[in-house]
Amino acid sequence: MDVTTAVELVKERLGIRTAVRDTYLKAIVEGVIKELEDEKGVALDDANSYHLLFICDYATWRYQSRDSSGAMPRHLQFRLHNLMIHAGKGP
Repeated sequence: MDVTTAVELVKERLGIRTAVRDTYLKAIVEGVIKELEDEKGVALDDANSYHLLFICDYATWRYQSRDSSGAMPRHLQFRLHNLMIHAGKGP
C-alpha cells in the first residue's frame, strides 16, 4: 500500500497543510496497514481505492481519538467487517 498517498489524504481530511505532523501520521498509517494485514487478515490491494480510503478514514479516526477511549465509529466497524469477510476471515 502506498503510505505516502495515504498520509497526504489523511492530511487533506484533517486540513493539515504543513509537514510538521508527517512522521506521526506516517506511523499511524503504517500501523493501520500492519493491523489490517497481520491481525485482520486483509490482503490490501494498491489498486483498490476502497482499501486506500478505508485506511485513510481509519487513520484519521485514530489520530483524532488518540486521547479518548471511545469505541470505533459504527461506519468504520461496518466497513472493517466487510473487508474481513471479503478476505475470508469473518468478523
